[in-house]
Order: sequence, then structure tokens, then C-alpha cells
Amino acid sequence: MPHPTGPTDPNMEKLISNLKRKKEKFYLVVAKHLEKSRRRKSAVNIGKIERHANYGENIVVPGKVVGGGEIIKKVNVYAWKYSKTAREKIKQAGGRCFELEKIFDAKEKGRILI
Repeated sequence: MPHPTGPTDPNMEKLISNLKRKKEKFYLVVAKHLEKSRRRKSAVNIGKIERHANYGENIVVPGKVVGGGEIIKKVNVYAWKYSKTAREKIKQAGGRCFELEKIFDAKEKGRILI
């Protein structure tokens, strides 16, 4: 019997369906990346966020943020999961960590990092 691919977590399935209901390209791209199997998702390092983000920008990570690298920019990060060190480093830089569901409440959508 083949194994299911993609998310099996009911919370993630609910988030994906809510993103798809928005029918905007930004939300559809985030949903597409969340639908990937865990094996095909890549974690995003703090260093990558530092390189690609502007000061005060919203960053959306459809996956996990890990603590590799350093960050000095104050950014708002919306992600599915965070490692403990990633949360600490973002907060030390003056940024904020949000769960991905909170992207619907954000004033600006931000940049997607994969």
C-alpha cells in the first residue's frame, strides 16, 4: 500500500485549505509549498533571512526556520515551525516570530523564502 505524501497534520491541512480559499497568488504559492512532503521541504537558516530580507520586512517561510547563521535585521517572520535557537536569534535582533496562521492578520504580505 503506498504511503501518503504531503501533510497528514490536521492543522496544516486546515491552514492549506484556508490559504487556497483566498485565491490570491501569494497565498496559493505558500499553500503549494506547504503541500510538499516533509522530505521535499527544506529548512530555512537565519543567515538566509538576513541576506534576503530588508529591515522591518515580513518574511514568510512555509516550513521550518533553523538557527544557522546570524541575523541583525529587525524582521517579522511567519513560519510553520521554529527551532529554539532561531527564535532566540530573531528576538535578539529585535524581530518577532509569528505562527504561519497569523499571516492573514498582517497588513503587508511580505516575501516568501524557500
